[in-house]
Amino acid sequence: MTMRFARGVIDHTRSRVKELPPCALYVHIPWCIKKCPYCDFNSHALADALPEANDLAALLADLDSARSLLSGRTFASVFFGGGTPSLLAPATVGTLLTHLSAQGLLTTDAEITLEANPGTLTEALGEEKLTGFRAAGVNRLSLGIQSFQDAPLAALGRIHDGRAARQAVALATRIFARVNLDLMYGLPGQGTVAAALDDVETALCFAPQHLSCYQLTLEPNTRFAAFPPPNLPDEDQTADMGDALAARLAAAGYQHYETSAWAQPGGTCRHNLNYWRFGDYLGIGAGAHSKLTRLAPEAAGGLAVFRAARPRNPAIYRAQATTPAAWTEVPADERPFEFLLNALRLAEGFTPAHYAARTGLPFADLLPRLQTAEAAGLLTCTPERVVPTAQGRRFLNRLLTLLT
Repeated sequence: MTMRFARGVIDHTRSRVKELPPCALYVHIPWCIKKCPYCDFNSHALADALPEANDLAALLADLDSARSLLSGRTFASVFFGGGTPSLLAPATVGTLLTHLSAQGLLTTDAEITLEANPGTLTEALGEEKLTGFRAAGVNRLSLGIQSFQDAPLAALGRIHDGRAARQAVALATRIFARVNLDLMYGLPGQGTVAAALDDVETALCFAPQHLSCYQLTLEPNTRFAAFPPPNLPDEDQTADMGDALAARLAAAGYQHYETSAWAQPGGTCRHNLNYWRFGDYLGIGAGAHSKLTRLAPEAAGGLAVFRAARPRNPAIYRAQATTPAAWTEVPADERPFEFLLNALRLAEGFTPAHYAARTGLPFADLLPRLQTAEAAGLLTCTPERVVPTAQGRRFLNRLLTLLT
């Protein structure tokens, strides 16, 4: 649901963004071997062979259709998400990255992340495939482990078991210097804090640079929403699990820099940080979303924020990939909520100057609401920085309600 910043009519011609933020590229691969019952992403189980050549052609056409909007900008990061990008051949990833380099669209030190499902990395071919991805230009791997225990993995509908998870992590951390592990807690049958901590302890044995720990939620329009799994931990149990995980990771030297993200020093995900800092991103692929700051048609020299989305159906997307996306300007009174929704997930919060630069709006207009939230113990506000408290990050929806 869109929330507007309730402070009267804003003069759009006087609320233009003053500078271009960093830009990233998101590449959506919509295919999976099977659809997980908790997943609400735009992913589709393969009925036949992966349409890899056709998908690559569509991605390249999609990228080229947006080329004129980039105005000489370069991507500081690329993220292959899904779905299951590790279904792709390394040569396909390499072709896309080579095209980006040839077009001058990549910074020299770009972070290139690819999501991988352990179930696609067989013992026989896993090393060859991951080595191929690294040779193609991928320098960061994100593994969807979710759990190292067989029973929760089966309940989640995953295509790998605990043994395959451990093998995939061992292989990934040997081939890539930068590895993220996705873990979940609050799983069916996970009735104790100790059970949730078991997965973290196993992950720590591999010393990954980055960990993402998410609570299982029953998202609308998923199978789990329609048919909830039995034996789910209650709210108090999952809250205790989250607290215990955070404490254990902090003790292991990981920085809790975002609501669900922990990193060793220097190991934060630059691509996701760009989202949370309200940077720009171009999304290509079925169902991909984009946000770009560019010239506003009615105000010469003024910048505005625009959004676009590609068709979710892969066949329709391929048919329309050569057609430029339809872009819609984000109204000035919606920019504060969108900025805060992202920035307040970060432990670092944001500065007044950063707010003004990204939204084009004066920080002073936000100050009374910030002071109300501060009085409620949900954030701290100084002339230098606005930082959410631990309570503010846990109850982000309540915090945003006070600010909008």
